[in-house]
Amino acid sequence: MKTYKPYAWVPSLYVAEALPYVAVMVISTTMYKRMGLSNTELALYTSWLYLPWVIKPLWSPFVAAWRTERWWVLAMQLLIGGGFAAIALSLPTSLWLQASLAGFWLLAFASATHDIAADGLYIVSLNTHDQSLYVGVRSTFYRIGNIVGQGLLVMLAGWLEKRQSVPMAWSVAFLVLAGCFIAMWLWHSVALPKDTPNSIPVREDGGEPIAAEESAFWLALRTFFTKPHIVSALFFMLLFRFPEAQLVKIANPFLIDTVEQGGLALSTEAVGFAYGTVGIVGLTIGGLLGGWLVSRYGLKRCLWPMVLSISLPDLVYVYMAVAMPPFWVVNVCVFVEQLGYGVGFTAYMLYMVYFAQGARSTAVFSICTAIQALGMMLPGMVAGWLADSLGYVGFFWWVVLCCAVTVGVSAFIKIDDAYGKK
Repeated sequence: MKTYKPYAWVPSLYVAEALPYVAVMVISTTMYKRMGLSNTELALYTSWLYLPWVIKPLWSPFVAAWRTERWWVLAMQLLIGGGFAAIALSLPTSLWLQASLAGFWLLAFASATHDIAADGLYIVSLNTHDQSLYVGVRSTFYRIGNIVGQGLLVMLAGWLEKRQSVPMAWSVAFLVLAGCFIAMWLWHSVALPKDTPNSIPVREDGGEPIAAEESAFWLALRTFFTKPHIVSALFFMLLFRFPEAQLVKIANPFLIDTVEQGGLALSTEAVGFAYGTVGIVGLTIGGLLGGWLVSRYGLKRCLWPMVLSISLPDLVYVYMAVAMPPFWVVNVCVFVEQLGYGVGFTAYMLYMVYFAQGARSTAVFSICTAIQALGMMLPGMVAGWLADSLGYVGFFWWVVLCCAVTVGVSAFIKIDDAYGKK
């Protein structure tokens, strides 16, 4: 039965948006650690995978110019399913590292393109009332996608590791993801709304429409760089998450490594539960709490409490590296750190929305998110080397010291007193 009601496709669309991103950014680090890569190697290789999100604004005009949002969503979901299958089939082979990295690159570009098309489809297919009504639904199901990927899938891989080799366990896990995406593609082929007059039409001649989109991009770029307080805004968007960009690459390897190596020696299943389930719950609660605080008191008034909330909880990793606590305490620590991160990250996202206000706000916000991805990519590339050089205790102290960067860039941004407050 064909249906184009938002409840039939919005939840599954945003689960589909979350899963490949989580696979590329988080699951890959856990898998590569279990496959025997050093922290230096896995952090460097997986940080490069941020690049498609960094350069996403460069090709988003072409996505809009060549086909409709619906076409791109379906095409990318099929490609993502193929990418998951390619990774799965590569892991038991002798060229597993090169082949799996190629698969993750395919996933990264397909996922970034899917993001463009999915968000565009949401905008052109729903009226303003439904956009507001379903914004909470899309956020909730994006978080559910995170739990499925970082939590359930990693726990499945850990369960399989006890029954077969590590490569085969992860191969089966990625085959499950491939099957899920083929099923999503089949469902969305029926459930996604048909192309509407608001949808961008098919443009196959490669002529004037694409040139117009290119012109729009350069206008957006000029608008971005001529905004007031651009220097302080750039530093804020690039460096606010400087500590977290390093921590996120090493958190799972730390949980997995043996006690002799300075880690907590958790099983893959335990990591999936602690970081991928308990942590995501904390992150979600933190985001909701942060949004409520800003709506009540305004972003300017909440900024410094939010800066502290994203910075101080990093100390729990120093504690875990020194004390080697039992598993239930690890869960509490991960929850606290992710809760604080969720609250603090709200300030970061809302500032980008605030900065993008005005002419060409959507395109300007896209550039903001590209700078955000660059801010995660560059520090992450050296995080593994730092962890291997300093040891986990030294590395986590370094991350805490880096919180001074977050404080520093927050001191210079300009925000209207009433922004965000009801």
